[in-house]
Parts: sequence; structure tokens; C-alpha cells
Amino acid sequence: MSQIFFRQTITHEELNAPLSLFELHQQIREELEMAFPESYWVVAELAQVNVDRRKGHCYLTLVDKGDDARQMLAQAKGTIWASRYQMLSRYFEEKTGQPLRAGLKVLMQASIRFHELYGLSLDISNIDPNYTIGDLARQRQETLKRLGAEGLLDANKEIDLPLVPQRLAVISSATAAGYQDFIHQLQSNSYGYTFETTLFPAVVQGNEAPASVAAAFAKVAKYSSNFDAIILIRGGGSQTDLSCFDDYKIAAAIGNAPLPVLTGIGHERDESIADLVAHTRLKTPTAVAGFLIDRLREAEELAEDLFDRIRMFSAQQLKLTADKLERLNLRYNNTTKQLLQTNKDRLEQLSRGLLLKPKSYLEQQRHLISDLEKDINSETKDLLHEREKHLQELSVCVEGKSQRYLHMKEHELNHLVHCLETEAKDKLQQNQIAYTKYSDKLEYGTQKKLQQENHRLKLLEMSIEANNPERLLLRGYTLTLLNGRIIKSIKEVKDGDIVETRMQDGTLHSTIVNIDTNE
Repeated sequence: MSQIFFRQTITHEELNAPLSLFELHQQIREELEMAFPESYWVVAELAQVNVDRRKGHCYLTLVDKGDDARQMLAQAKGTIWASRYQMLSRYFEEKTGQPLRAGLKVLMQASIRFHELYGLSLDISNIDPNYTIGDLARQRQETLKRLGAEGLLDANKEIDLPLVPQRLAVISSATAAGYQDFIHQLQSNSYGYTFETTLFPAVVQGNEAPASVAAAFAKVAKYSSNFDAIILIRGGGSQTDLSCFDDYKIAAAIGNAPLPVLTGIGHERDESIADLVAHTRLKTPTAVAGFLIDRLREAEELAEDLFDRIRMFSAQQLKLTADKLERLNLRYNNTTKQLLQTNKDRLEQLSRGLLLKPKSYLEQQRHLISDLEKDINSETKDLLHEREKHLQELSVCVEGKSQRYLHMKEHELNHLVHCLETEAKDKLQQNQIAYTKYSDKLEYGTQKKLQQENHRLKLLEMSIEANNPERLLLRGYTLTLLNGRIIKSIKEVKDGDIVETRMQDGTLHSTIVNIDTNE
């Protein structure tokens, strides 16, 4: 419907009327939405990570420190809404082995939002864990390179672990469940073995852990003569907050330790730097306890086996000795008899030929026979001793080769299992990534379409509202009618007609006395 409006005069005060804070923020929001309609990939460090446990939203404080970590260049608020946080956090932790935590650098896809009440913030829709993996890998490689240059990477592995380690220096949190499980496992072993444990309390997770664990290692070093090994275990708390065990301070403390170090940090991911530097790495505190119990059991079985071998060997040697002595005795008797018979015959011949043969000759023959008997006994003992020594050497050689062969086969089997697990995990992760990409693309397209339609709807509403005759009357315009119909042109009226003029606060009735055209 066409309308004729008569605009009232706008005063200078109305043109320079101040804006309310809400109106100013509303204009800022509209300008930002027009200037930054798309999402952007942004690199930032997480300064704070707070999760609303009730609603499931994640609120971040993002900072940019540039090349100098002491200088703050920029700071912003970020939000991951509950609908995306569970998926993104689980995917990020699965890929990096780290939860979203303060101190990490992340590459994230964010949209710029401005709220009239809460100000500027970034809505995070996606996170690329590969960037964080690269940053963590760079830090890890720098730490390993430094440890290698200082000779600490393999230093602890060169220390011999006692065959029966029973005096243990334990570094852990005193109230941790893992420590309690470790002690319970040692004390309740079915073989009745006894262990002497001394706890050196330390913080084993979070930013305070490196300095605390290093201090505990320094205390153990002062009393190293009282212990057989150092046990570093972690229990309780978050199972993924393990980045402290990649810290140089903990790794250097292990490398400089005067005793072999056994680790049971309690995780299934790739080895931490602390695991790589330690003498022996095990998965959990209970696994460390099981390893120590098995080591004592192996020592006991080895002792029993050696005792059985010695007893069996002794019995065999005694039997062989008895058989040899019997054969030698028989041989000796036959030889002696033959010799005696020969000498007797010779003596009889000499006796018959020389009745005055001196008695000293007979005594000489007796001594000769006695010397022969002693030589035979001595040679028999030497032969037995030589055979026993040779059998012992063969036993040690066979045992060593058997153990090396079993160790080699066990290593090959573990390698095959690791390869199969790795391939299966990689395949599963690839499928999950593909699913996530398609899901993100679909969700992003849907949200973008909804935003566009919502924006278009708002524009239509604003246009309709702007064309509302009542609002126009409020702004100083008037509406002129003739016989109840809106006048569209001066051609519709003539002199003498009575017209009706509607205003904001009332209606005027006028008579047409003159009509002037634009010409």
C-alpha cells in the first residue's frame, strides 16, 4: 500500500543524542559480525582451563607471549560449548596423550563473538592436535638431546640391579592410592618374602612435581648405602596429567642417581622421558611390586636349581668315582699280582742263583711298589677334579645360552604384539578422524546456514518494523485521508474537500482552499 508521509523537522539535539552502552555494544557486535563472518585458525597458549561440571562448557583464557615467554602480547577469552567439548577434549587427549591444560600451545579454529554484556570472546569449534604434538615433540627432543650430551640417558641402566633387592627407597605421594597398592602387594605376597621400604614423599603430578621429585632423589642419594634400589611410582589423581615426567629435572635426577631406578608411573601411552632414563620401566605401581616379587622368586628358584644340580652332579661324580676306583683297584690288583708274581719268580731265580743276596734289595722293591700305588691314587684324584671342573663350565655355558635364546624370542614376540596394537590403533584413529571431519563439516555448514537465515530474518523484521505506520507517526510523519482513504496524489482532491490528517497525538480536519502542483 502506498502512503504519503510528512516528515517533521529533526532538531540538532536529536542528531547529537548520546548512545547508551548497550546501543554502542550492539553496533560493535554488528560491525564485528560483518567484518569477521568466517572462522579463523589461531595459535595461542592456554593460560587457564576451567570446565563447568554442571553444564559441560569449557572456558579458556588464551594468551600470546611471542618469542619472549616473559612478555604478554595478547589475551582473550575462549569458549568450547558442551556440545563440542566432550568430543574435542577426548580426541585431543587421545592424539597427544595430554588433556587440555594450562601451558599447552594449541592450534584452534575460532569464530569471533561479541556479547553486549560479556564482551569479546572466541567460540572454538575445532582443535588440531598435530600442532600441539609437534610442539611437545620439539620440547621432548631438546630434553633428550641435552640428556644425551650430558651422558645421563643411559647412566642409570649401567648400574647393576641386585639379584635380591629388598631395601627400597620409594618416591611417591604418601596418600596416593598407587603407593598403598604397591605396599599392599609387597606385604601380601604369597611366598612370604620381606621388603624394607622407606618413603620419600614428593608431588608426582602438576607443575610442582619436577622440583619436588628432584629434591626427593637428592635426599635418597645421601643415604644410598642403606638401599638396594629406588622406586618412583605415581598413584591417585588424574591418569593423564603426566607431562611432568618429561621434565628435564626429573630425568636428570634419575640419570645422576647412585642406585638403579624402577618406574611405575601408571599409564599405557608411549614411554615418558623418565621411563627412558630409568634402569627398568614398568606400567603401574603394582607391576613394580610384582617385578620385585618375581625377581626374588627367580633368585630362590635359581638357588634351588643350583642346589639340585650340585646334588645330582655330586651323586653322579661319586658313582663315577666309585666305578673308576673299582676298575683301578681291579687293575691295580691284577698289576700288583703280576708284578709280585714276576718279582717273586725273579727273586726265586736270584735266590737260587745267589743265596747271599742282600736284604736291602728286597726292601728297595717294596718301596718301589708302594710308590707305584701312591702315583696311581694321585692320578685318579687329579682326573676326577679335572672332569668335575669341565662339567661345571659346560653347565654355565648351556644355562647362559638358554637364557639369551629365551630373551631373544620374548623380545620378538613383544615386538610383534606392539606392531599389531599400533596398527590397530592407527586404523581406528584414522576412522575416527574421518568421522570427526565429516561431522564437523556437516555441523559447521548447518550452523552457518542457520546463522545466515537468522540474519536475513532479522533484517526482514527490522524492515517491517521500520515501515510500520505507527512508528513513522512517532518519528514526526503524518497520514492524510479523504473519506477514509489514504491520499496518494493531489489529483485525488479538489477545492472544498474536507480531509483528515492523523498525527501522533490526534487528528486534524481541514478544508482544501488551494492546490499547488510541483510545476
